Amino acid sequence: MKKIIFTLFIAFFGLVIKPNAQNLVVNPGLEEWTSDTQPTGWTLYQGVAKESTTIHGGSFSAKHISASSTQKLQQEVTGIQAGSDYTISYYYYDNDPAARTRIWSYWLSGTTTISADSAVLRPSVYSTDIAEWQQFSAALTAPAGADGFRFEVRAYKQDGVFGGGVFYDDFTVSGEVTVKPEPTNYPTAFTAAAEGMGVKLNWTDATGPQLPDSYVVMGTLVTSPLKSIPPVDGVPEANNLDITVNGYIAWNVAYGVETYTFGSLLAGQEYMFTIYPYTNSGATIDYKTDETAPILFITTTNVTTLVYEPFDADLGVMTAHSITGTQAWAHYNFNSEDFARCSGYEGVSNENEDWLVSPQVNFTNMQSAFLSFRTAFNYTGDPLKLLVSSDYDGESDPTGFTWNDITAEAIWSTGAWAWAQSGAVSLLEYGNPTLYIAFVYTSTTEASSTWELDDLLIYGIQGVGVHETTVKNITVYPNPASTEIRFNLTTDSQVTITDLMGRIITGNDFLTGNNNINISNLADGTYLLVVKSNDGQTSMSRFTKQ
Repeated sequence: MKKIIFTLFIAFFGLVIKPNAQNLVVNPGLEEWTSDTQPTGWTLYQGVAKESTTIHGGSFSAKHISASSTQKLQQEVTGIQAGSDYTISYYYYDNDPAARTRIWSYWLSGTTTISADSAVLRPSVYSTDIAEWQQFSAALTAPAGADGFRFEVRAYKQDGVFGGGVFYDDFTVSGEVTVKPEPTNYPTAFTAAAEGMGVKLNWTDATGPQLPDSYVVMGTLVTSPLKSIPPVDGVPEANNLDITVNGYIAWNVAYGVETYTFGSLLAGQEYMFTIYPYTNSGATIDYKTDETAPILFITTTNVTTLVYEPFDADLGVMTAHSITGTQAWAHYNFNSEDFARCSGYEGVSNENEDWLVSPQVNFTNMQSAFLSFRTAFNYTGDPLKLLVSSDYDGESDPTGFTWNDITAEAIWSTGAWAWAQSGAVSLLEYGNPTLYIAFVYTSTTEASSTWELDDLLIYGIQGVGVHETTVKNITVYPNPASTEIRFNLTTDSQVTITDLMGRIITGNDFLTGNNNINISNLADGTYLLVVKSNDGQTSMSRFTKQ
């Protein structure tokens, strides 16, 4: 039963519009539609239909049809600046006893949600039936680290009845936008270490008069050839962990974090990583790309993948066992991401015990073995448990066997749907040569959290396998140069010249001793000389052709 009217929020958070405030919502009035069920610029549109009769302004609005489960309309708004004031506003029309609605939004740092302003952006009350347009409006300050806003509204069934509709129109996220200049300096002490099947990067934050808002870390396979393309101002680099998409991987990290781990890379391969600081976001993003960005080379551990499950279409190799309750582990898709999910909530909290068990893992001939995964969760409830067993039979009710609790060995999500990387959980001491792992979800009638699991990886190491290539300086002279550059090699090496876009201009093998390269045909500008010696060392120098 609906009890509280949304317009109560107006009394507390009155509409505040600053002169020349910029509305950051794309297609805010829902005037443009890719199809009759897809408003342009909106990335999630469950149960949405184009509407031309019940409108607040313009020619169209969006009708949101309730169903047995929650239906969502969502857009991730870019261009938010931490510490700036914004007005969050939209109009809704609800006069249908088979539907109700409310806002369910978050501030974002990259793709990570920020829990600030939860009472306003994720209220406990729903809309009520009134035969007129109503407005939700709140004046808020973007919290520290925010660079985006997930504008989401939801349609729900009412009193167990669904199939009704609510309407939306005229969305606003507006505020004064200050465009900062590009960062003064690059970060320093850029280092890497092979960690499991990935690489952990660390750096020291940039200093100077203009500090960055964030960094984008980019990596590529050295054998690609080099495809480390500096980002372009005004074109934000999206987070991307699939190197086949554009030849490189990238991740955005907020200023002050000073570390990021790329969790699942190709084994035994040499990667090159660079890091670029930037200010602003969206169309005003400003990367520092002059001079030479910090750069490093590292070879990943030569490991053997024993189990990998990304949950792209279903639970894959994992097996779900529902011990108590009717809810169970299932494949789930949200915001174009796939993962395994378990929740004991269905209208109310329910008592549940649900296991998600791996196939048997064989560690024969492995010197060490590890497990890694990602988790996210929200709401109050029991923590997810991680168990291992060496005597499970792979088919029966898992509760009838011996399991060791190794939950404390992993790093877990802190909530608010924030994804967390588990780190490398050592396994070999719990079962050799075979082992099963299980994730155990529990809930009660008083509390039921929702847990999400992704990128489950079990891998073994047969040898030492880690080779890290350090980057040293090599002296190039004269610098600047017009016709040729000269340099000295202490061992036979492969030498390439690249531009600052990472494109190889020329390359050849050179012998130990004094060498030179004719550069008279190069266009004037700045280049990199990259030397890879036969002993695995890499040296680099920047030079100018004029």
